[in-house]
Amino acid sequence: MEVVKTLKSVDWRAYIVSDPAICHGQACIKGTRIPVSVILDNLAAGLSEAEILQSYPTLTPEAIRAALAYAAELAREQLIPLKG
Repeated sequence: MEVVKTLKSVDWRAYIVSDPAICHGQACIKGTRIPVSVILDNLAAGLSEAEILQSYPTLTPEAIRAALAYAAELAREQLIPLKG
C-alpha cells in the first residue's frame, strides 16, 4: 500500500513580490532584494536550508519554503517540452 503524505504548503504570495524597480521585476522575497531564483539555485546546488539562511540572514525558513511553493506552482502551470 502506498502512503501519501499531505504537505501543508506555505502561501508564497505572502512572501514573494515582483516590482519593476527592484531586481528588474524578478520575483523576490518581500523586503529583500533576494530573487527566488537565487534561493532555488542554492537548493539545486545542494545547499541546506541552514546554509542558505547563514548566507542570507534576512531570509526565514518560511521564505525558503515560499520560494519552493512558488516554483512548484510555476511547474504545474507551465509545460516545458521534455525529451522522453
